[in-house]
Parts: sequence; structure tokens; C-alpha cells
Amino acid sequence: CGQDPDDFANGTGMNLLAEEVGCLVLYPAQSSSANASRCWNWFNAVDQRRDQGEPSIIAGMTREVMRQHAVDPGQVYVAGLSAGGAMATIMGTLYPDLYAAVGVHSGLPFASAHDLPSALAAMKGDFRRAQAPGRVLPIIVFHGDRDTTVHPANGDELVRHLTQPGTAEPGRVPDGHAYTRTLYPGDDGIIRAEHWLVHGAGHAWFGGNARGSYTDDRGPDASREMMRFFRTRR
Repeated sequence: CGQDPDDFANGTGMNLLAEEVGCLVLYPAQSSSANASRCWNWFNAVDQRRDQGEPSIIAGMTREVMRQHAVDPGQVYVAGLSAGGAMATIMGTLYPDLYAAVGVHSGLPFASAHDLPSALAAMKGDFRRAQAPGRVLPIIVFHGDRDTTVHPANGDELVRHLTQPGTAEPGRVPDGHAYTRTLYPGDDGIIRAEHWLVHGAGHAWFGGNARGSYTDDRGPDASREMMRFFRTRR
């Protein structure tokens, strides 16, 4: 919330990464007329339905970029931070035919709220547990265990539905945060989800650049790790 595309691009470093790996990045922007804080309205019922509300707009923008450029339809992904992370969850859930994988940074599960009061409760960890329609999409999740804006229980919930137990791998960024990376395989043994819990970290994009807001350069490089995870979905 409060960010614009340039701010988010600067903070995540996604433009430089896109040049490196050869991909396109689309930065949808929320208007202040739709939300005074420029947050995605992930908690409204109409904005949790396919081909309605904000999901229809973002899906339409995605398809327009695909029409204008040589995009492999099997390599389209969606990611976001906070309210954007919640909207990324919604997009991946409602449009599994459009997005091959999802990246959720400090976000919330699908249909975890239905109005503003329940959204504030969900951000504190008191969220609705909704049955997501359709198949389970590959997902990579980042969350700080000291996040006081969106409770880290939301990150746990994003991978709770996976049937196979995860394997935890501890790690640490040199001169930075320690983290626990948990890998969740599917029934076929292929990794379907990664959950990065960053210890001592708050509500900010990990590995980000201080030129953008809400960044923490002491965390693992969320942008690079998301791109790596996405590219394994080919």
C-alpha cells in the first residue's frame, strides 16, 4: 500500500533481473480513487471472483501484454508484497490457466477476509480458512517472523493445504538475517512450494534496494529466489 510501480520496481530490483534472465515485468497500479491508500482491495467479495472486480482488470492487463509481445503462455507468473501478495494469491487461485506459479511476500491466503474489519483481523492472524477452488498452484512464500503488519501465521496458512510434509533447511545471509526454507514436494516428488521464514525480519521486501520503500537488504534475495522458482516451472 502506498507504493507506485516505480517505487516497487526500484525496491525489488525486478527490472535489472528481467534484463538478466530475459523476461517482461508488468507493474499494475492501484488508483487512489479505488483505494485511498492505493492498496489492492483483496478483502472485498467482488475482488475475490474470477472475471470480476480487480482480478478481471489485472488478468486483462496480463493478456494484453501477452498479445503485444512474444510471451510463452506457460511461463507467466504473478507476485506481490503485502496487499499485493494477497492479490497475487487471488490471481493464482482464480486464474490457474493464466499463471503458472505464484510468489507471495508478506501476504495473505485466498479469501481470508470478506470486508475491511475481517481484513484487519486477518492481518493479525485471525483469518478465514476458505477452500480454494481448482488445482493447487506452485507457490513460493516469504514472510518475516517479526512482521507486525501481516502476522506470519498467514505465510504458514499459504502452504498448510499441501499434502506432503516439508523439509526444513536453515540458512543465513552473510551479515544478514537467518532464515528457514521449507520445501514441499508434490505426490510426484517435484517441489510444489517453498516457504521462507526470515528470522528477526519485519514487513519489507527481503534483499531489496533502499531506493524503494519497504525493503530489507539484510534478508535473502526474494526477487532472485522467486525468479529461480518460477523458471523451474517450465
